[in-house]
This record gives sequence, structure tokens and C-alpha cells, in this order.
Amino acid sequence: MKNIRSIDPLSWCGFGINTKRDAINRPIGNRLHTYISSNLYNFGSVQFIILMGSQHHDRCPSSQPPQVLVIRPPPVFTVHEQYISNKFHILKAYDSALPTHDFLQANAQFVKAVLCSGNGPITADVLRDLPALQLVVSTTTGVNHIDMAECRKRGIKVTNIQDVFSDDVADVAVGLLINVMRRITGGHKFVRGGCWPVTEQYPLGSKLGGKKIGIVGLGNIGSKVATRLYAMGCIVSYTSRQIKDSPFTFYPNVLKLALDSDALILCCALTNDTRHMINNKVMMALGKKGIIVNVARGAVIDEAELVKCLVEGEIGGAGLDVYENEPNVPKELFGLDNVVVLPHSSACTNECFQDAAEVAIGNLEAFFANKPLITPVTNDF
Repeated sequence: MKNIRSIDPLSWCGFGINTKRDAINRPIGNRLHTYISSNLYNFGSVQFIILMGSQHHDRCPSSQPPQVLVIRPPPVFTVHEQYISNKFHILKAYDSALPTHDFLQANAQFVKAVLCSGNGPITADVLRDLPALQLVVSTTTGVNHIDMAECRKRGIKVTNIQDVFSDDVADVAVGLLINVMRRITGGHKFVRGGCWPVTEQYPLGSKLGGKKIGIVGLGNIGSKVATRLYAMGCIVSYTSRQIKDSPFTFYPNVLKLALDSDALILCCALTNDTRHMINNKVMMALGKKGIIVNVARGAVIDEAELVKCLVEGEIGGAGLDVYENEPNVPKELFGLDNVVVLPHSSACTNECFQDAAEVAIGNLEAFFANKPLITPVTNDF
């Protein structure tokens, strides 16, 4: 794979690409490398273009690369724009002087693939403007920003990046829990604010080992969080859509899990069933010392109730990477020392973004070559 220069993933300008690692050394990279190697001559000897009105991927010895629509640039695309643009002709709706609707209609008969993330939802309205669309490639794990029902109706295929982000998100989930319990960010403010010489005694935190931690959603991320916390001496339980082949105790619903937990870590997908699943009843069950960590999606929590419970001291604290109306974060949270907030950055590492770019490119190349997709999403929404 192409080497690309190192960047700070938390800086949202001046992005580049990482040269300090080889993405194919990781499991998803190995699968992708094998796929690309086995099809090298197909990609090297034949160029693919999209022809108006064609329902198939017509092949032609033109130098014109396949067209891919980007309505709003995903962070992964922003980091790797040059790398991706070397492989595809990017139709940039966000750079056009035309309103998005007009831009889509102007290119409606040409666009067969779109690259997206949560910052650029693929709604029913967008899909109606793209009658020739056959593939939606998301640079995220979750697909709640895509109208999956409409895609199913139209026969549009969807891909994500599967478990590429899982380890890094799990690390941040554990980090947020430790941060809140041990008051790390609060201690940072205490020292830098000059309070230490004045008030020598800093408030006590809580020990992590021995705490009962409830995982909401024991999928790829939830399982990795559970494994990490178990190794740190926590008593781990979980709730999920179904019982897993796992050594951890299963609870049939989140309310019962909250009643028997010191902290909840949210790792589930956002669906109609999980929207506002963490409501006032769950928070009251968790109790005044309970902590909530959210690395899932903001709307899994009733955010207004969360703010109220934190301000009124009904729960002990929160570590949040996601919010209901991003990038807007409730201002009431900013003054609370028992709350740690991040800018939806739990997956923001050089390694993650490089791997995500490789997976997205692999899916696009497979599509235009009439090959099986690398990471298809089963459309059972």
C-alpha cells in the first residue's frame, strides 16, 4: 500500500497520511492486501469508467478513473484526500457553487457510488436525487446516517469499515471511565488553575478494580472494552440483543443492568430500539455514584435528562465522546468537574484512519471491478 505522511489526527486542518506503519500488517490490512494482490492485473490492465444509463460497470481502456460522489467530506477522506483522489475522480458537492440538490441532479445519471460518514447523511431525499446509485461506502462502523430501508428497497449496497476502529474506541472508553473515576481532568484543572497551593487537599476519586461495570452492547467494541476492564479487576456484566458466547454475566435489559452496576459503558448501535434507551429511569437505577460512558451514538442517551441528572447530582459523572446534536454540546456540562467531554474523536488515530481509507478504497475498487465487496453491511434494518 502507498505510504503517506504522519499527522496529528486531532488537528482538523493540515491533514496528511502516516508513513510510520504499514496498514497491511493489521488483520483487516492483510485481507485487503490479499484481495488487491489477487486482482492486481485486473486493476492494472483495465480502467473503469461510469457511463450514463448503464446498469453495469462498463469497462473501457480510458484513462478516466471511476467517479465517486462526496457530498460532505468524511474525516477519513479529509486526511487521505490526495491518496483517494489518485484512484478515483471525486465529484465534490461541497465545493460546488450549486446547492447540493442541484449538484446531485446535475450528476444524477453518472453517480453510481458515494463516499460518506455521519457528517453527511445519506437520506431518502439524497437517494431520490441519485437514481443511478448502486453503492454507499461509509468510512464509519455505524450506518445510522444512511437510510437503510430506502437502500434495501432500491437494491443499493452499503459497506462500512467493520471493526477497524474497535480497539481504539475501546481504549478511549476505558480511558474515559478511569478519567471520571479518578478525577484526572479535574486534577489537571486544579493544578493549572493555581488551586493546589491554596487548597492542598484534592477531592478523592474512586478505585477502578472491583467495580461492577455494565456494558451496553457486547459487539466488537463492547467485547474489547469488557476484556480490558476484566483484566483490570472489574466485575463485568452486559446486556445485548442476544446472549453472547461470553464469560460475562448477561442481563435481559438495561434497567436491570443499571441496578446492579457502578458504571455503564455504551457501545451499542443507534437504532429505533436504542434511541433514548438511557432515560431517567435507567439513570435513577444507576444511582448517585453511578457513571455513564458513551462511545456509541449521542442519541442512545436522552441528553436533556442526562444534563439534568448531572447538574442535580442524581448520577456521579459521565465520560462522553458523542452527543445528540453534534457538534453542539450542552453548555451546562462545561463547568462540571465530574464530566469529561471529547469531540467524537475516540477513533481518531493515524493508524485507524489509514486502515479505514484502505478498506473504503478496497470496497470501491471491488465494486468497479465487479468483485465481491470487502465489508458489506447486511441490510436487515
